[in-house]
Amino acid sequence: MVTVIDADGLLLGRMASIVAQRALAGEEIALVNVEKAIVSGNRAHVLAAYYTKRDRGSREGGPFFPRRPDHIVKRTIRGMLPYKRERGIAAFKRIKTYVGVPVQFAGMETETLEAAHIDRLSSPRYVTVGAISSNLGAKY
Repeated sequence: MVTVIDADGLLLGRMASIVAQRALAGEEIALVNVEKAIVSGNRAHVLAAYYTKRDRGSREGGPFFPRRPDHIVKRTIRGMLPYKRERGIAAFKRIKTYVGVPVQFAGMETETLEAAHIDRLSSPRYVTVGAISSNLGAKY
């Protein structure tokens, strides 16, 4: 059974750590609406940090940082897994990320993570993952 989590209004880092722990425990997880997940902080600072990540390295040798919001979220989750070891590889395969809500999850009940909700923020400064990816040049 797949657990469907709606990422709308969830803090990216907290959501990623919770999802990584649950995937390591053997749960299959589908994240929907990942473009509406948020990164807290000053807009200019956050966009500059992601642009630096994207610009680092070379075209031939990497490291390669994604532009699309679903790939950015999946890459963030990957950083919280032991992705070069067998159990981390298996956990990473159990995680799927989607922009919007795909047809197969349209009628299903979605779960939200209270520990990662936007209400935990003390300041109103944040940027959505969709805005970050658009700034990086994604056409999703």
